[in-house]
Amino acid sequence: RLPPPGTARGLGRRLLVVLGTIPPLAFLWFLLRGPGSAFDIVLVHTVAISLLNWAAIDLGRHVFRQPLRAVPPTYWPPPGRALLLLGLGVPGAWLAGNAIGNLYAGAPALPRLETPGLAWLLGFSLLLSLGFTAFFHQRGRQETLARQARDAHLAALQAQLEPHMLFNTLANLRALIEIDPPRAILMLDRLNAFLRATLGGSLAARHSLGEEAARIEDYLALMAVRLGPRLAVEVDIPDELRDVPVPALILQPLVENAIRHGIEPQPGGGAIRLRAAREARTLVLTLRDTGHGLPAGGATRPGGFGLAQLRDRLAALHGGHASLSIAPAGDSDGGTLATLRLPLADPPR
Repeated sequence: RLPPPGTARGLGRRLLVVLGTIPPLAFLWFLLRGPGSAFDIVLVHTVAISLLNWAAIDLGRHVFRQPLRAVPPTYWPPPGRALLLLGLGVPGAWLAGNAIGNLYAGAPALPRLETPGLAWLLGFSLLLSLGFTAFFHQRGRQETLARQARDAHLAALQAQLEPHMLFNTLANLRALIEIDPPRAILMLDRLNAFLRATLGGSLAARHSLGEEAARIEDYLALMAVRLGPRLAVEVDIPDELRDVPVPALILQPLVENAIRHGIEPQPGGGAIRLRAAREARTLVLTLRDTGHGLPAGGATRPGGFGLAQLRDRLAALHGGHASLSIAPAGDSDGGTLATLRLPLADPPR
């Protein structure tokens, strides 16, 4: 059974750690063995034992995750099964690695019990194996704690965004009640349907780009009740990108911003165009409006709670690998162009 998707990067990083420690460990072992030892033989022993330990313990807990009951995100088994993995993996790696080194040296593959220094060699190899295992286990715990803290932060940010969107919609509804009660009733019906359709999806931190687009189209339909022919909408998302996972509500602040500061101030309204494209390992989402445009000399629009919150979510999820830019559209139609870039990486570990 192959390792689960999304773990290759972590396995590779830990393999690099093992490879980086081999030269100093081999040199230390060479010094401890004293006169008469050959560095190349010591190095082959160290390489073989270290790599086989990595394969048995680090790769093994992913490959045999089901019998070990190792679950994501760290894939460390429970204590009892972890001891079983160590009890089988460490001696097996030592025997196989030592056999490789002995064959390279022209000695019998399996050492005899009376071989001088056998107990010291076995102890050194055991400490080496336990050291790597303890290091990787501690790193896994740290990554888990960091991931839990990040998820809690994202949940708090999303909890802020959802009522913000709802309050803005209710404020728009109140304004419409005063000037056009029949349309206000229609908008209230749309709002009720919109909340029913999106309540379940809003509980998830991520969903597909297709689901995000459907939610935005529902919201734009709701806004179209109030704005009427002043709002035109165009959505272009290729089928091959609709299953790409994205953070929930990632487009909501951009759409609200475009309507509130771009379309509404224009007496004749305007159009909103949503596009999705792939550039190498990056998902590029663009939201173009033909509305009022940015303030003179300004790089952003006012009232930036939603945009600031969106940038916080991007930083928590992707660090510097995601970006949001807002700039003048730069053509004869005027308006504003918001560009959101998200990394198309492996599935979450």
